[in-house]
Amino acid sequence: MNWGYARSWTASLEWGDWPAWLACLFAAIALWISIRAQKDGRRSANASETSATAAQASVTAAQASVEEARLSRLASERSATVAEETLADQRREAAERRAAEEEANRPRPRFRIEIIGRNQYRLRNVGTGPATGITVAARDEPYILGRVNDVELVPSEAFPFTMVGAAGAPIPGTLYVTWDGQTEEVAVAVPG
Repeated sequence: MNWGYARSWTASLEWGDWPAWLACLFAAIALWISIRAQKDGRRSANASETSATAAQASVTAAQASVEEARLSRLASERSATVAEETLADQRREAAERRAAEEEANRPRPRFRIEIIGRNQYRLRNVGTGPATGITVAARDEPYILGRVNDVELVPSEAFPFTMVGAAGAPIPGTLYVTWDGQTEEVAVAVPG
C-alpha cells in the first residue's frame, strides 16, 4: 500500500465532506435496517400465511366435525325412531298376549249331552262360566226334540229334554248349541 497516497487522500478531506460521509453512513444504517425490516416482514408474511393455512385447516376440521355431528344426530334420530317402533311393537304384542291370556282364562260354558234313560237326555254345562239364551237344534231329520230354547245354565247345572227318532230313523248323533255371545253353532255329540 502506498502510504503517501493515503495521506494525500486523507489530507484532501475537508470539513465539508464529513456531512456527506455521515449521510453515507446513515444511508448504510438505513439500508441495513430496511433489509432487517424486509426480512422481518417476510417472516411476518410467512407466519401470517402459515396462520391462514392453519385457520383454513381448522375451519375444514370444524366443518368435518359439524358434518359428523349432523350424521350422528341423524343416526341417533333413526335409532330413536327404531327404538320407539320396537317399543310400540313390544307393547302391542304384550297387550295382545294379555288379551289372549284373559280370553283363555275367561270363564266360558262348555256343554255335554248325557243319557238319563230311554229317550231322556240332559244338557249339562261342564264349563267354567254361565250361559244364557241356550238353544239346541239338530240337522238330521226326522226326529222329535223336546224344546231347549232360551235356557240358562250355570257351571255343573243340567237341563233335561226328550229326543226320539221319528219314522224309524235313529236319533241324530250331533246336536248344535248356541247361546248369548256365541251365535255360531257349536257341535255337541249325542252319546249312543
